[in-house]
Amino acid sequence: MSNTISRPSVRRAAAGRAGAGLRGERLAPYVLVAPAILVIVGLRLWPLLLGVNFSFTGDGERDGASVGLDNYADLFRDPLFQTALRNVGLLVLLLPIAVAIPGLLATFIYLRVPGHRFFRSVYFFPAVLSPVIVGAIFNLLLAFDGPVNAVLGSVGLGPIDWLGDPHVAMFAVVGVHVWATFGMALVVFLAGFATLDGALLDAARVDGASLPQTIWHVIIPGLSRTIQFVFVTTMIGMLTSMFGLLYVMTSGGPEGSTYLPEYYIWIQQGQMNRPALASAASTVLFVIMLVVGLLQLSLLRRAVKES
Repeated sequence: MSNTISRPSVRRAAAGRAGAGLRGERLAPYVLVAPAILVIVGLRLWPLLLGVNFSFTGDGERDGASVGLDNYADLFRDPLFQTALRNVGLLVLLLPIAVAIPGLLATFIYLRVPGHRFFRSVYFFPAVLSPVIVGAIFNLLLAFDGPVNAVLGSVGLGPIDWLGDPHVAMFAVVGVHVWATFGMALVVFLAGFATLDGALLDAARVDGASLPQTIWHVIIPGLSRTIQFVFVTTMIGMLTSMFGLLYVMTSGGPEGSTYLPEYYIWIQQGQMNRPALASAASTVLFVIMLVVGLLQLSLLRRAVKES
């Protein structure tokens, strides 16, 4: 009698342990990601919501008072912020070039061109330099009487006021930023190549495909997720990590032609003492990054499907 009673109890206990094990397995992923989620919510999402809320309050005499959309109206009437938005559009247009450069270089390194190990270290080296140091170096190189104009003069080309011409300065700063940061994107591309099926490349060689055909029909589809990641991170870097270069190389000049939203935010917060207006500009910058990022991902997915 005792045996017949104990066996069901043993089965129930075993079933209970199995159920607890299953529940533990289901909860394990949530427990593991919980710290990261708490950090994101506490240090990213919550401050973002506070900043959005703060953007609807006033500065100066109206400090803390609700002003509705007045800050946003002031933003879009400000010529400097209008210039910053135009420069954002320029960055979006130049973004494919900023991604294509490390992508092509990573392709050549992966295909083991002569000296590929040397080039890998050389290309990555600028990524470890401070933007202040990079800006100071290129201030000397791009000075009106600097080495770059000296080389141009030696081949019969007139000197260019790289940092003093409003129509040239933004291109110069963006070019320096791309040079200083593409090493990190190159490393990401090389990591993506590690997941690429080498048999596809061999098949392309056997079929006599040219390098452009191999890149378009094999490499780009095979690295679609890597390309999407590099596009988004490069865009975020161009919109939020150029302050050091702008501050050292042009200080927003000449004539405000190199203003970007992040530099405008610093001016309003740090020099003009208008934190609510700076919060409104930060909110606009966040919306721009979100919209541009989603559009880029959508276009990339469509391009990959067509290739």
